Amino acid sequence: MKGWRGLAVGAAALAVTVAGCGTSPSGTTAAESSGPKTLTVWLMDGSAPTTLTDALNKEFQDSNKDVTVKYEVQKWGGIQEKLTTALTSDTPPDVIELGNTQTPKFASEGTLLDLTGDAANLNGGEWLGGLKDSLTWENKQFGLPFYASNRTVLYRTDLFEAAGITAPPTSNDEWLAAIEKLKTANASNPDFQALYLPGQSWYTLLSFIWDQGGDVAKKDGDKFVGSLDSAQAKAGVDFYKKLVDASGTKAPKDTDEAKPQQMEVFGTGNVAMMIGLPWELGGAVKANPDLEKKTSAFPIPSKTAGKAAPVFLGGSNLAIPAGSKNVDLAKSYLKLLSSKKYQDQLGAAGTVPGTSKDTASLASNPVGKALAASSANGKVTPATPKWAAVEAGQNPLKDMLTAYLTGAKSLDQATGDANTALTALLGG
Repeated sequence: MKGWRGLAVGAAALAVTVAGCGTSPSGTTAAESSGPKTLTVWLMDGSAPTTLTDALNKEFQDSNKDVTVKYEVQKWGGIQEKLTTALTSDTPPDVIELGNTQTPKFASEGTLLDLTGDAANLNGGEWLGGLKDSLTWENKQFGLPFYASNRTVLYRTDLFEAAGITAPPTSNDEWLAAIEKLKTANASNPDFQALYLPGQSWYTLLSFIWDQGGDVAKKDGDKFVGSLDSAQAKAGVDFYKKLVDASGTKAPKDTDEAKPQQMEVFGTGNVAMMIGLPWELGGAVKANPDLEKKTSAFPIPSKTAGKAAPVFLGGSNLAIPAGSKNVDLAKSYLKLLSSKKYQDQLGAAGTVPGTSKDTASLASNPVGKALAASSANGKVTPATPKWAAVEAGQNPLKDMLTAYLTGAKSLDQATGDANTALTALLGG
């Protein structure tokens, strides 16, 4: 998944104490250098606050004699092609950021350094589980988690209060009951939507499938095959339809959350809930500043009362190209970035830290608190290079949702056809 700009949740970067030489405050030992060296670091636009990267690069340079960090911010547009060229060149960058769904592709091509033996030195015991899965290829670790985000239910506190809802729902049944109360309380508004839910919001669908104990695909030997025809996956798809039907959503059934942008719809003031990412709330608040004090969040509820449903973790990993000429320095740089000090700064900026289970800095407000509560139960799509074809092409999950929601196909037909198409993409 492409990176995203997290909604800042109210903290300036922490002050950084810089060591002149030897061991840095974060425990990074200065690397020996036989002369001036340049460590080239590629991070993506919007991934980390400049206050963090400025402090990180300064601390690293001050702790490593004769080393200059050449820090370059890359754009997501065209990055896969740019990385493909760079990683096979004689002079690749030394540290790179990868989308979590991009990582298996480059790992399978042998262009990333195996960091399995270095995990313990890179805070491996604190890695975010879902992202760890995304960087694991053939039982080896080809990087470390950087940051993540996930969807929560963003809701209008004033509309909940007016409808007599005293606490956010903590189960699917409570969620459906809250929707009915919201519809009743706003029956005089023809434009009202208790929940805005587009027909092809397949990242949201994953939560429901996983919550039922199903999955979109399973490993079969050395390849993946679709598993959308399982009873558990069908139950997840069926709950998606139940939510759409109950909500009174006016969202198109044949597009996803980007067409139209659901944050713009939420910003109209006629929507009580949407399932989205922090930056989408930020966009809605920018368009309608009155929403800032009227909006909060809760984890996507589970079928099991008191639990949160599993969520898709969108985010990034960090890796070292196999052709790097400065491997030891690159490992030291990643060690510093994975330390609690910089992970806390990621949390304060509104993202889920990738190498720290301490999310106190993230959970400083309701939206961050919901993110933190959900992320521990996060998952990713199948770790195979062939998943890219699913997202980039005629996505079978989207086609399945539209067909079932519109009545063009029954549940069995829609899931069966999608499963056949998915297996062909993953096995082809």
